Amino acid sequence: MVVQAPPPGMALAQTVDVLSPLGNNPRLFGRTAAANALSDVYAMGGIPWSAMNIVSYPASCLPLDVLAEILKGGVEALTEAGAVLAGGHTLEDEQIKYGLAVTGIVDPAWIASNTGLKPGDVLILTKPLGTGVLATAIKADWPGAQEAEDELYRWSTRLNAHAGSVLRDMALRAATDVTGFGLGGHALEMAKGSAVTVELDSTALPFMADVEEFAADGLIPAGTYANRRHCACHTTILNGVDSLRATLVFDAQTSGGLLLAVPAARSDEALERLQALGEPGWIVGRVHPLRTPGEQLLIA
Repeated sequence: MVVQAPPPGMALAQTVDVLSPLGNNPRLFGRTAAANALSDVYAMGGIPWSAMNIVSYPASCLPLDVLAEILKGGVEALTEAGAVLAGGHTLEDEQIKYGLAVTGIVDPAWIASNTGLKPGDVLILTKPLGTGVLATAIKADWPGAQEAEDELYRWSTRLNAHAGSVLRDMALRAATDVTGFGLGGHALEMAKGSAVTVELDSTALPFMADVEEFAADGLIPAGTYANRRHCACHTTILNGVDSLRATLVFDAQTSGGLLLAVPAARSDEALERLQALGEPGWIVGRVHPLRTPGEQLLIA
């Protein structure tokens, strides 16, 4: 398929992401995978333009109607985003994987990056945390697993389009989507790239329903612990911080929210804009001048 070129003066933003299934609903998995892939474009301040499916599927042992449901979910998310599905590629494989290569358009004069933090910025998160823990509960078939799957998909299938529009309308210079490195990993990545220190308020973190209870039962994925270890040499956890919450700061997310860096004087405006669009927002941290490389991420 040939897609018409973007408007003059606009740049292309390109990204790709692929997921393995999180639960047992193929259509909602397809929506989640598409929403996850689209988020990188929203985090740049862009608008999705077109996309290509990327699929691996064990057609020899699973019925094709499951694949059809996955692709249907992906198309639903793309349609909601206003993007065009321009084709794709399918592989025969033992494991199901689905994702998208996404092309978006962005104003090159107003691209948000993960290196634009400034001391005094407030950090606003637009989705609660916990998809890694919920996915672990689902895989373990833990009591409450069906409710966990419903909660996971309630959030993971939501596009970050409204958060992206607030980013563009306010001309914010720094943002990221929260995915596999967890909130802590992505915040630290921003801190390193911006040569600042980021402080996250563990008491202000929003969690999806039952996440803390599942985590207290030990249902924390290996990726979450790996994220915490990877970030440890640049992270300081202050005295009195709840140990479980300190770990969940690094919970590996799938199709998480955007983390928006907003000048403190405009934080109320950002929250009001999100609320007007039906989008939640939580102030979860602040940006300080660089302390030491070992304190680029503070968990308070």
